[in-house]
Amino acid sequence: FQGKHSLIPTTPLIPTHYFKWTTELENQSETIRVEFDNVWAKPDEIPSFHQISPDQARISRGKNWKTYGLFIFGNKVEPNCTMCPRTTEILDRIPGLQNAWYSILAPGYHIPAHRGPTRALIRCHLGLMVPKKDNQCWIRIGTETTHWKEGKILLFDDTYEHEVKNETNEHRAVLFIDIDRPMDNIGRFVNLSILRLMQATHYVKDPLKNIKSWNQKVQSQDEAP
Repeated sequence: FQGKHSLIPTTPLIPTHYFKWTTELENQSETIRVEFDNVWAKPDEIPSFHQISPDQARISRGKNWKTYGLFIFGNKVEPNCTMCPRTTEILDRIPGLQNAWYSILAPGYHIPAHRGPTRALIRCHLGLMVPKKDNQCWIRIGTETTHWKEGKILLFDDTYEHEVKNETNEHRAVLFIDIDRPMDNIGRFVNLSILRLMQATHYVKDPLKNIKSWNQKVQSQDEAP
């Protein structure tokens, strides 16, 4: 149903020309990278994905996949957005923005094959910190395999089975974004209903609660004598 009512291709990889804002995002990648570097200066204060979203425990292990949330299903993570004001300002201009966070993958880590829950969203990655041997740090989406470039955007449909592997000895970081899929009027109504239902479940409520608790814990540690 969602594929039938989509206004853009339902292929695994999606050309960036369908979204005008992608040009500005790439043009602002250096500004975003500066704020990411400030966050990455304290890696121990960045939680692992499963510590924020327990649903991800199958694919996020140990300290191998860290995430620094800025927006979670339209909700601003205020302390983090305050740390990254220019990035937040840029994200605020993206139509249909749902999720945004820095996603950092450790050297040698493999994210097992998995699928996203709904075609109501399109996944976007902006390459920020990419290993020098970038062809050894890859993502497979369906039958297509590609890799990141610093300052460049990768758009894809995450309902296709996808996996990631970093075969290098360097970290990989992207600005990870979910946006509303462009749909006709019927599809837009259905997708809005799906997203509202998701926002009422633990799938969204748990990350919001957990990231608030994490930030409070970090703040307490920073203030301790």
